[in-house]
Amino acid sequence: MHKKTLYIIIGIMACLSAHAKCFGDVRQQSADSITVCKLLAEARKLPASTNLPLFFAQKFIGLPYVASTLEGDAKERLVINTRQLDCTTLVENVVALTLCARSRQYTYFAFKHALVDLRYRGGVINGYPSRLHYFTEWITDNTRAGVVAEVQAPNPPFTAVQTVKVNYMSTHPQSYQALREHPEFVGVISKMEREVSGGKYRYIPKNAVANSSMLRQAIHDGDIIAITCKKSGLDIAHLGFAVWKKDGLHLLNASMVHKQVVLEPMTLYQYLQKHPSHTGIRIIRIK
Repeated sequence: MHKKTLYIIIGIMACLSAHAKCFGDVRQQSADSITVCKLLAEARKLPASTNLPLFFAQKFIGLPYVASTLEGDAKERLVINTRQLDCTTLVENVVALTLCARSRQYTYFAFKHALVDLRYRGGVINGYPSRLHYFTEWITDNTRAGVVAEVQAPNPPFTAVQTVKVNYMSTHPQSYQALREHPEFVGVISKMEREVSGGKYRYIPKNAVANSSMLRQAIHDGDIIAITCKKSGLDIAHLGFAVWKKDGLHLLNASMVHKQVVLEPMTLYQYLQKHPSHTGIRIIRIK
């Protein structure tokens, strides 16, 4: 047996042994723990110079796009699904794997902890409203936790300012299963929306997303790209990871159009021009 393969098998076994520890009620399949442990075992042998967010994100290319995989439970609980991804769950899975690898915690248990910390306000599951539903709050909460930092300088290219005003969930409760079934959550969500609203964040306007040395210095491979929008009540329209190629910046994302995780063949500039409601990009860097 090849030595590298043997190391990966040993790593998976060690990872799964930690998985046996109690973590409460989790919706998952055995394939998820195997995937996470395999990826962490591979990451353990990577050179220190490896771009971990891109390493992990590229491993998910080709997997199907499926929306709303976190929904459907009568009671809020941790959902782990590495088989079907939307733009948010792709980002969360990649960030959780990256944090585990950077802290040299190569266990499924550590991955679950990281995912809870990323997905829920203060890292505590306390019902549906405790999930970080708007990505602006996701950024704020995880910045407070010290795991990400939003890049808002220099100016240029961060010449525009987004003033966040979110209320989509509370004004469209019929669009969310949990809010239809629990109308008492709407007031809690509305309060959260008021707290998130009013924040001002610098971003790069869509027409400035060029293939330039300035942009290449401001945006790094593996940065999280959050696409800002002018749709009423929302802050962010879509998420993905930055990938620089010779022709410019591209987006690695779970795509509803392509129905899978892809590295967009067109540049991000071209992508943004095809979506009139998109206004630009905010940049978040994993620490």
